[in-house]
Parts: sequence; structure tokens; C-alpha cells
Amino acid sequence: MRNKIDSVLGKTLVLIMSVMVINVLWQVFTRYVTGNPSSFTDELARYLMIWIGVLGAAYVSGRNLHVAIDILPLRQSKKTQKKLKIIVTILIILFVFFAFVIGGSRLVYISYVLGQQSPALQLPLALVYLIIPISGLLIMYYKISDLKNSNS
Repeated sequence: MRNKIDSVLGKTLVLIMSVMVINVLWQVFTRYVTGNPSSFTDELARYLMIWIGVLGAAYVSGRNLHVAIDILPLRQSKKTQKKLKIIVTILIILFVFFAFVIGGSRLVYISYVLGQQSPALQLPLALVYLIIPISGLLIMYYKISDLKNSNS
């Protein structure tokens, strides 16, 4: 299951990045060649960058490629290293649950209820913000999976 999620997430990130590159190239073309810059490309690039950053964080978390300060754990015994890893993983799960899942869901709900829309694209901002709780759930899945694998 984890490999399937990794694959879908990786392909989604490649797709979003591809759309962003095409979008920015279109912006450059319309600005410098036609002299009439496209009105939506700046906003779309901004939202795609948000999605790449937040979804990318989930992808990196699942692959355990995130930045880590490992000076303290490396000086400890293997048993202590394992305990520290479990504690850090639990703290990550708690942070992601409260900040991404709960906080992100509230942001999506408030944006939806208020009917906020983006200026140029007229997209519901709730749709833009929806990536936050989705990424939070993905990170929690990965970290819970890491905890299960470390205990077996």
C-alpha cells in the first residue's frame, strides 16, 4: 500500500511541476512576446507552488528524506537511538495532526463557509487549502507506518 501511495504521490508532484513550468513559460511568452501578460498565470503559479511544497513535504516524509539533526542520536546507544526515533515520530504525528489536519481542516471549512475565491481564477480558496489536511493525513499515515515497522 505504501509503495502505491508513494508512486501516486510522486506522479502527482511531477504533473503539478509540469503544469507549473508550462504555466510560467506561458506567462513569459505573453509578457515579452505578445506584450499582453496573461492575467491568471501568476496566481496559478503561486497555488501550484503551495501544492508542490506541501505535498512534497508529505512525499519526503514518507521516504524519510527530510532534514534531520542527528548529532544527539548518533552519540547514543542503539537502544536509545530507537527510543529517540519513536519519540520524535510520535511528536511529528501529534504536530501534524493538530497543525495540518485540524488546523488545515478549519481553514478549509472557514474559507468554504465564507465563500472566499481567488481574484483571477475565481477558484474557491477552500480547494487551494484542501492540500494541507490531505498532506497531514499522508504524513500521519507514513509516520504510523514507520512506528509499526520499527516495532516489528
